[in-house]
Amino acid sequence: MDVIKSQQISARPIDKAVVHPLVLLSIVDHYNRVARDSKKRVVGVLLGTSFKGTVDVTNSYAVPFEEDDKDPSIWFLDHNYHESMFSMFRRINAKEHVIGWYSSGPKLRENDLNIHALFNDYVPTPVLVIIDVQPKELGIPTKAYYAIEEVKENATQKSQKVFVHVPSEIAAHEVEEIGVEHLLRDVKDTTISTLATEVSGKLTALKGLDARLKEIYSYLDLIIEGKLPLNHEILYHLQDVFNLLPNLNVSELIKAFAVKTNDMMLVIYLSSLIRSVIALHNLINNKMLNKEHEKAEDAKPIAVSTAAGS
Repeated sequence: MDVIKSQQISARPIDKAVVHPLVLLSIVDHYNRVARDSKKRVVGVLLGTSFKGTVDVTNSYAVPFEEDDKDPSIWFLDHNYHESMFSMFRRINAKEHVIGWYSSGPKLRENDLNIHALFNDYVPTPVLVIIDVQPKELGIPTKAYYAIEEVKENATQKSQKVFVHVPSEIAAHEVEEIGVEHLLRDVKDTTISTLATEVSGKLTALKGLDARLKEIYSYLDLIIEGKLPLNHEILYHLQDVFNLLPNLNVSELIKAFAVKTNDMMLVIYLSSLIRSVIALHNLINNKMLNKEHEKAEDAKPIAVSTAAGS
């Protein structure tokens, strides 16, 4: 599949694609229902708005889709289902329009340009977002593209459509963040303790930070070697990051860290002592209750036999 790098495009109709968490959850649910444990992919329609080159993907719905594994030119997408679903979605939110389509990929395929051409009837420049539902690396699981007409230098050759990569990011409104947080809290494994969940979350965050630092390191190495052009905007952001880092050589800061750490360790130590004392107290109470129950049980047969003898 032909893809032109973004640096080769001077006038870009789409500068950025912003995907909301609701779209990601909907696509993952679609994949788990239809194509889980198989080599098939799922396809659906993206809804949202577009303003000044930024495509805001706020909603989506699945569409019945089939393709031949042996012959990529043979595929089927249910137009009637798409039309009926879009009409129902417009009744709920008239501001959302068809802005493109999604695929579970995880990569571009030969018939994607033909599928992409169908959405030109709904939007002048549709966007294709490929969602990696089973990511193997940390990072954003989305890749966005739009199609342009590539004109050949040789006049005898026909022009053809090619995909252009578009930067994508994950963003959400405050209401969406609260809803997604509650949803993720409900789907967590109940057999795992809260502490283990927090530790795994911290570990995942540290792995992501490590991957970003390595990416920055390799990027700066390529600039030094002259393999990449110097981008002042990126370097300004990196300088801001370095300026915001605390100076660990200041004695007052070292003392503040030590005091804070000692206070936290003291609280943890006192909490452990209190928990041990409470556990011991409950154990003694249980022993006393068990002895009282045993005495009561031993007293019952004697009372019965005395009544029988009389």
